Amino acid sequence: MPLGEYAWSGPAALIKGFPFADNRNELKPMDDILTQLVSLNASLQRLADSLAPATDPAVFREFEACRVSSRNGALMARQIDLPDPITFEELRGIDDIIAGLRGNTEQFIAGLPCNNVLLYGPRGTGKSSAVKALFNEYSGSGLRMIEMQRDALVHILEVAEILAGRKEKFIIYCDDLSFEEDERSYRQIKTVLEGGLEIRPSNMLIYATSNRRHLMPEKTAENVPVFDGGELHPGEAVEEKLSLSDRFGIRFGFPHFVAETYLEIIENYASLKKIRMNRKQLRNEAMQWALSHGSYSGRTARQFIDDLEGRIRIRRR
Repeated sequence: MPLGEYAWSGPAALIKGFPFADNRNELKPMDDILTQLVSLNASLQRLADSLAPATDPAVFREFEACRVSSRNGALMARQIDLPDPITFEELRGIDDIIAGLRGNTEQFIAGLPCNNVLLYGPRGTGKSSAVKALFNEYSGSGLRMIEMQRDALVHILEVAEILAGRKEKFIIYCDDLSFEEDERSYRQIKTVLEGGLEIRPSNMLIYATSNRRHLMPEKTAENVPVFDGGELHPGEAVEEKLSLSDRFGIRFGFPHFVAETYLEIIENYASLKKIRMNRKQLRNEAMQWALSHGSYSGRTARQFIDDLEGRIRIRRR
């Protein structure tokens, strides 16, 4: 093999091709050292995992909003010190969805039958904001919220066990949720939603948001009746993907906003923030902002108002 071309076969390959490396037996101790270092690293990792502090269940009693994560394979929970203060007053264009969310949440707080909720649709249309507004609206009535990112969902059964029997009502909030086909947490959340031998605690619901209606990647080939290879029964693979979203009893689809809805959101924000500006000028500037950002979403509207408010305030200094 010419100098400078390498085929990896252990540490010795790093210097293969040099004259003093012709005797491979002389490099065997290096392989042994590397093997021992790998073994030592694995042992240290196991020790670190065993010393990781266990989650104190009291955190779910003492704090209204928490975030759950996974660290070294262990469940970790911490308080959210500054929850987003968004309210329903700020949201426009999704009135029917808000009414449905309120109704289901009020049933949950009252201990009545209710459902897990999936909010899906285009980005920036208020899915996450609607869930956070629920927390701000009902936290005084005993509602608690636990944010769980996708990588922490492997612990959702542990969380359910901790919460079971508590008097508070807990919404597990999963933002921007989607799964790849081989993810383990996908199976875990299916079990908690419905299908496991043990029922979900009556004081726990899951509210999830996603850009994907069915939470899983969907392929064109799955809708083609003839296949060259792959699944013998492709329809069953499709059913497997649909089964996750089907376990959310309530599914709200958020629409793409049109220009008039976007301008309604702009004017509402301007009113709430007491921005005094000619209506025609406000709408013209807002449209220019939307065109430059390629979106009429509520998020775009909020970004425009933040920029406008900042420019007005700095001129007043």
